[in-house]
Amino acid sequence: MTAAAAARLILRNLLEVMASREPPQDKLDRVVRIVAENLDSEVCSLYLLRDGMLELFATRGLNQSAVHVTRMAVGEGLTGTIAESGETLNLAQARAHVNFQYRPETGEDKFHSFAGVPVIHRERTVGVLCVQHVDPRRYEDVEIEALQTTAMVLSELIASAGFVDGEEAAGAERHAAPEVLGGLVLVKGLASGQVVFHQPRVTIHQLVAEDVEAERQRVYRAFARMREQIEQMTSQVEFGTGGEHDEVLETYKMFAYDEGWSRRINEAIDSGLTAEAAIERVQQRTRMRMREIDDPLLADRMHDLEDLSNRLLRIVSGQLGTAATQGLRQDTILVARNLGPAELLEYDRRRLKGVVLEEGSLTAHVVIVARAMSIPVIGRLGGMRGRVADGDEILLDGNKGTVTLRPSPAMREAFEVKNAAYRERQASYALLRDVEPFTRDGTRIEVMMNAGLRDDISNLALTGADGIGLFRTEFQFLVSATLPQRERQTRLYRDVLDAAGDKPVVFRTVDIGGDKAVPYLRSDALRDEENPALGWRALRLALERDGLLKVQARALLDAAAGRTLNVMFPMVSEPWEFDAARAVFEEQLAHIRARRRRLPEAVRYGVMLEVPALAEVLDQLLPRIAFISVGTNDLTQFLFAADRANPKLAERYDWLSPAILRFLARVVGSMRGYPVDLTVCGEMGGRRLEALALLGLGITRLSITPAAIGPVKELVRKVNLTELQPQMQRWLADPPKDMRTALGAWALAHDIEAE
Repeated sequence: MTAAAAARLILRNLLEVMASREPPQDKLDRVVRIVAENLDSEVCSLYLLRDGMLELFATRGLNQSAVHVTRMAVGEGLTGTIAESGETLNLAQARAHVNFQYRPETGEDKFHSFAGVPVIHRERTVGVLCVQHVDPRRYEDVEIEALQTTAMVLSELIASAGFVDGEEAAGAERHAAPEVLGGLVLVKGLASGQVVFHQPRVTIHQLVAEDVEAERQRVYRAFARMREQIEQMTSQVEFGTGGEHDEVLETYKMFAYDEGWSRRINEAIDSGLTAEAAIERVQQRTRMRMREIDDPLLADRMHDLEDLSNRLLRIVSGQLGTAATQGLRQDTILVARNLGPAELLEYDRRRLKGVVLEEGSLTAHVVIVARAMSIPVIGRLGGMRGRVADGDEILLDGNKGTVTLRPSPAMREAFEVKNAAYRERQASYALLRDVEPFTRDGTRIEVMMNAGLRDDISNLALTGADGIGLFRTEFQFLVSATLPQRERQTRLYRDVLDAAGDKPVVFRTVDIGGDKAVPYLRSDALRDEENPALGWRALRLALERDGLLKVQARALLDAAAGRTLNVMFPMVSEPWEFDAARAVFEEQLAHIRARRRRLPEAVRYGVMLEVPALAEVLDQLLPRIAFISVGTNDLTQFLFAADRANPKLAERYDWLSPAILRFLARVVGSMRGYPVDLTVCGEMGGRRLEALALLGLGITRLSITPAAIGPVKELVRKVNLTELQPQMQRWLADPPKDMRTALGAWALAHDIEAE
């Protein structure tokens, strides 16, 4: 039996149950019997959340005496695990699971297999529907599909019968007092306003279809209307053209026309659901898949699909309008689980001050668009919509990654002071735009910026940076649904060079793999890597896929015709890797020369020093290169064997550790006598105290985020290197107990604000 057929049989019977005048308990008893019979399962049980506990409400196969007796907490046992996580369990041997708990009163001794799904009402888990079998086996996908569809319909029966109070649902909490929550900074900035939920809840009034073909036609019409809306929105974008946001929107449109998505909705309709219920059913499945996805790029694509599902559901149900279409009436902080790029574009930018996402990631499409719109965004604040109410006041600190809910008057006043100081500081930094950063003893420090998007280039003029010390070319690959063609790459690189004018640009060749996987470029070496940061990524991958590097080399060389090209190879650990990469570029140079096309005026080759092993062979490499850029982010985690994304290791990831500073000092020393430029890239150089340490080591070139350029310029002008560098040498020879404290005290004594 197919999943659709099994679900259709169950739904037909459930419809009769829901229409009957039987007492609610009798209805539930019939439901578990129907599910067990149609799935050929020896046990079907329903647990509902009451008074904060999961209670066995109905069963077919377990002891009837356990009904309304067996109770467990959310998170307790297999059933409690499902309620807590909102995810399906499918086990051949239930007892083998770490959370298994035996309840003797149920008489479940003889049953081995177990499968359970959450019963979700209004995005909250209100119960668990599970089946069991004597034989140890995993339930088939078709059975799980039927069980999930049944749980969806069952949630309405449970709610209408008054079995579950919505406020008692798993994870539901009421909040009134001020709260400060920490999340992930996606776009920096400060903002305050009132909470507005992006998505008013769509109420589905009918779940079971009376006419399957009529429901299918409703979905077809909704798809057509949704696609018209997307085409109209993306043709009316008001900011710039040719940026990465254009590529993001094109990818978003691709999902709107995805046949696989519409096919899955049609299959749900075949099982007996209405158009609204079918869309919601597929959306629930998408959310479950999102929880299982480790690949951040694929997760971002799923977020786009979630956004489109919400739009489609509103159209087909006739419950049109997000907060954007209803209009913003005051300064607003938008709250959403996720947000699609086209959705963001619908909002009035005069009123929209910030965005808070329950999910979200740095590579999410909406983040790229928000950055272009200068809207601060904080993500990874799970359960946010359950912690605030529409209209609550909220303070968003996109520099520290915190949001303050329902602030007290004192909190509000402190935030306004911080905001005023922030604006004043930004204004003072802007005054340094055209000021060259000389130290007090007359040493010129080059302060360059990091970039990766076409839209970032405007920051060159805004900040007065000396150039682009790191252009991350992989961003174009990460926001694209397919491998970027050579012409498209050439266009981007030429635009960057044109915008930079006489200022230098250092292009880093594509650094994908590891935590920056792309679905269209797979390798056996990339699958199931235990340590992706140390795995088949960056130059290692590019040398294996030499076609990838050849296309990028040709694009860079064509774009730089008549100009100097600075190209840097990432993740080099041995000189032969640099030689192999350079050979690819030289081969493409010869190809261009043979066709008498215009060549770059010069090509300068460099490497990114992030693998510590490279420091041991610099004497072999230095005669062959023009520059080195130290990638402090990866270098630090490699030196300490400490994953920088693991919060438990945060204290070990310290750029002012004597180990890091001594390593960098040794690199500086080994380069003396060679005409090779040394730059430090990454977050280390953009933090004032860390930048002070780098100046003390003799490093005079930094490449940092645009927002850090003003603060670092100001710092440079207060430093006297003839005082700082001898002190740094003393510290390196005999490190203080806490280098950070010692350096901070030195800065304070020399009237330098280093934090």
